Amino acid sequence: MSAIPMEIATVRQRLLAASVRARTRAQERRARHDAAGRAYLDFLARIASPLLRQIAAALKAEGRHFTVFTPGDGLKLALDSSRDDYVEFALDTSGDAATVVLRVSQTRGSRTLLEEQHIRMGAAPEDLTDEEVLAALLTAMEPWLER
Repeated sequence: MSAIPMEIATVRQRLLAASVRARTRAQERRARHDAAGRAYLDFLARIASPLLRQIAAALKAEGRHFTVFTPGDGLKLALDSSRDDYVEFALDTSGDAATVVLRVSQTRGSRTLLEEQHIRMGAAPEDLTDEEVLAALLTAMEPWLER
């Protein structure tokens, strides 16, 4: 028994409707990500940068030398003795909701381990608190704090 083919007009109509829905969703996603990008820059200026500078100063007072860098739209705290050992902020726009992540890079001999940690999964940049950011930074920095 052979299937009866659908009318070409029906197929075309449904294809056009699916195309419109896909373009609408893409526009909405771009608008959300643009807004998240602006909120992320505000988050860096208002919470992350001052906090990272305080951490670097406190570490320096303890004899541990770290430097704060501001590459592009990011923020990084790197160990002075090894620029491959760092924690940096980034905006993850791979999902529907953009979230702030910490990228952690640490060297172990000749290997470099890279890890990405969400500060709070699903939280928009404007929803993060300084307490959450500090807790995430301290957890991410444990390998260097234990030395």
